[in-house]
Amino acid sequence: MSSRTEGQVFSGESLAARYASFVKLPHTLFALPFAGVGAVLASYEHASRLSVATAVWIVIAFTAARFAAMGFNRIVDRRWDALNPRTAGRELPSGRLTLNQAWAAVVTASAIFIAAAWLLNPLCGMLSPIALAWIFFYSYGKRFTAGAHHILGLALGIAPVGAFLAVSGTWPEPWYGLPLLAAAVMFWVAGFDVIYAVQDLEFDRRHGLHSIPAKLGARSAFGIARLFHAVAAALFLVIGLFGMFPVGRMYLVGVAVVVALLLHEHRAVRGAEDGRLDLATVDRAFFQTNVAVSMSLFVFTLADRLALVFAS
Repeated sequence: MSSRTEGQVFSGESLAARYASFVKLPHTLFALPFAGVGAVLASYEHASRLSVATAVWIVIAFTAARFAAMGFNRIVDRRWDALNPRTAGRELPSGRLTLNQAWAAVVTASAIFIAAAWLLNPLCGMLSPIALAWIFFYSYGKRFTAGAHHILGLALGIAPVGAFLAVSGTWPEPWYGLPLLAAAVMFWVAGFDVIYAVQDLEFDRRHGLHSIPAKLGARSAFGIARLFHAVAAALFLVIGLFGMFPVGRMYLVGVAVVVALLLHEHRAVRGAEDGRLDLATVDRAFFQTNVAVSMSLFVFTLADRLALVFAS
């Protein structure tokens, strides 16, 4: 099975198309809306600092960081990708990109991310190398811990925190609001990453790579994924109910939509628990449903904020 069976790849042999497939560019839609959530939440106290220019630089910074992280992951995992029938057709194992081309893209994207962070404000600029180090660190997680799912989750959980700080330039009160938001995103990502990792359960076991499915088996892994998503939903709800940010009813409606989508995701992959694993089904659950999750919470959080603006 080649990488062409994977979703979210681009046709054509232009360098742009190959780079877009190299980093699964559409997967940016997983966490970019959560960056939007962070920016909207910051606007309650710092409305004057949220401008079109700020929003553009947030998008540039996030996209560049994700490009760098995914490119770095493809570089350090290229040996395993070449051995795995599911991933052997990816750009580096297949030779569609050279290692030098991959490194050039990662270095360029990293530089763009750091420059964009400094252009947003000094706090973001100072924190940008730490964020970059963490998202690079994820690529080594599977080599030593089944907790790699949470390492990835926190890498995406940085998105709303970074966007909030990009607008505010300062840490909010209460201080634990942003960590809880990052934790909610982390558990959401960890849950769907566990589902996705079931595809490589046997490969990971043979090659000594660590994941929850490889350690516990598919059935237990799906149960843990459900637990992670329950924790994520609870944290999103706590953020709204306990006033950590001044959100209202529309945000809570958004959380309800997220819960419904997560339930749909787990129903969609239920057959995989018994070994009836279909790549297309997993890919739909992994991509389409999770894009809907992040977009829904962003749309309802934004609606909440706009309702307040129009009411004032």
